[in-house]
Amino acid sequence: MTRLSILLIEDHAGIARQVATFFDGLHWQCDHAATGALGVRLATSNIYDVVLLDLNLPDIDGLQVCRAIKAGAPSNVPVLMLTARDAFEDKARGFHDGADDYLTKPFDLRELALRCEALARRRHLHVHQEMRVGPLLLLVREGRALYGEARLALTQSGFRILLLLCREHPHAVSRSALIAHLWGSEPPDSDALKSHVYALRKHLESAGGAGVLVTIPQLGYRLAMDAGSRAGQ
Repeated sequence: MTRLSILLIEDHAGIARQVATFFDGLHWQCDHAATGALGVRLATSNIYDVVLLDLNLPDIDGLQVCRAIKAGAPSNVPVLMLTARDAFEDKARGFHDGADDYLTKPFDLRELALRCEALARRRHLHVHQEMRVGPLLLLVREGRALYGEARLALTQSGFRILLLLCREHPHAVSRSALIAHLWGSEPPDSDALKSHVYALRKHLESAGGAGVLVTIPQLGYRLAMDAGSRAGQ
């Protein structure tokens, strides 16, 4: 896994700067929130591979933040707690409130990166090899997509966009999340995403899926199909 999108919720400026600088060297995207409120807002409006969460935040207890993220995030993002609390009872409470992993401060940045990779990899392994949303069927292993009986002749980028939209259905996916998903921290200069979405929409329309790919102004895109038809995750 070469690139990850990370949300770091940490009020200590020095630690946040060290982590962000280290991740930048790995070409990972790292958003930072210094408060629990901002962290919840970012986690529930964007898509991340992993959330790194400090327990000792200035406004909201980290356990409450973890519960809010698990309840409201558009995808089941793994949460890795960062804390100086090393008692068993503290760890047990963290796992009980939804944490997926736990790292005690001070920590080695290399270990942090390895844990992030493991959490992200574990999450993606749980995605089924077939994903269906209404008449859309994605054969993940083969990189093929069908709308009804019609095969969609998608580029690799088009397939990846559609896969992410299916995973997050019925929620919208922001433009920034799609750009990070396709290109990480090094997006192209031109508005390549707009071109890929245009081509994907044309393929869907040709297969009978007019109106399926919807633009949400000031946000991004979503699939306009019955949420109850979603399967495969």
